[in-house]
Amino acid sequence: MNLSERINQHFTDITKVQTQTIADLASPIITAGQQMAICLQQHKILSCGNGGSAAQAQHFAAEIINRFETERQALAAISLTTDTSNLTSIANDYAFENIFSRQIEALGQNKDILLAISTSGNSPNVLKAIQAAHTKNMYIIALTGGNGGTIAQELRPTDIEIRIPSHSTARIQEVHLLIIHCLCDIIDTVNYE
Repeated sequence: MNLSERINQHFTDITKVQTQTIADLASPIITAGQQMAICLQQHKILSCGNGGSAAQAQHFAAEIINRFETERQALAAISLTTDTSNLTSIANDYAFENIFSRQIEALGQNKDILLAISTSGNSPNVLKAIQAAHTKNMYIIALTGGNGGTIAQELRPTDIEIRIPSHSTARIQEVHLLIIHCLCDIIDTVNYE
């Protein structure tokens, strides 16, 4: 396969995954966005993930604190992936799998939301974050892929999983970003005055 064919294949693959995702997941995306909008009227959203998912957790928080496409007041969101002093001290003193859960112990409150992002659904530190959030009576919105991994098994009926129907990390991350933008758009439709 030459380079042009490879690039064409990437575009073809993402179109297929996006089409399947919207057919299967429009309803939970809407529900998650509405739940986030309600939460942000009095509470906050914490977000976490690793690697590309960490970048997406940060991207989401930036869109919420600043704005997406609509002028509105700043809203409360914290990415748990950004504070290198917290991350390295927790990883050093406890374990890497505690880097998010320890922050949730300090910052999470009843009725906050945790946006947990994991392409495989098997990230131990994201799983521990979900467990810590449950202890704080927080709601979980999980962005996963493949078979949902161990995270899917940890979720409660009040939580929402948005699972991308793909096993390709790149395709899952691409659709996760689109979903994050959909969630931000729904949040922007609420009047926060």
